[in-house]
Amino acid sequence: MTSTIHADVDVDVPIDVAYDQWTQFESFPDFLSGVESVTQLDDTRLHWVVSVGGVEREFDAIITEQRPDEVIAWRSTEGELHSGRVVFTPKSPESTHIEVEMAWEPQGFVEKVGAALNIDEAQVGSDLRDFKHMIEERGVETGAWRGDVRDGRSSSVRPGDIDPDRPSML
Repeated sequence: MTSTIHADVDVDVPIDVAYDQWTQFESFPDFLSGVESVTQLDDTRLHWVVSVGGVEREFDAIITEQRPDEVIAWRSTEGELHSGRVVFTPKSPESTHIEVEMAWEPQGFVEKVGAALNIDEAQVGSDLRDFKHMIEERGVETGAWRGDVRDGRSSSVRPGDIDPDRPSML
């Protein structure tokens, strides 16, 4: 049984601030309650440690798609199914709509009951509100990665590089 989760939130920061903070995967435990740690192995690979219903799980994931200020998508590379997509949409120059869709495979009685009762979806909604509080209170991102990932392959944009898809601020 696959559980699919949908949640969204509006944050009162510009799209680049919201997106840039989301690219700081290792900070996910600051606002994602079920995430114990995320280790970024390279531009496209992540190692996750999560705790769901008191059960700790580990998995590796690959970023399958990443476009600055638009989208970040991932999927697990082995073992249990875990995939997701976060879409960033500007509402105004100072406000961003964030939409999350995730799919995962609940294991065991507690996880299956939680998914059936939509507790997992409620938790993701709560986590998004925690992200909103954190980023609005801070007002700035703690870092940024502005590279592109398509089909799991990175085309990094490093400081000083010119991104032809992004208008110049000069």
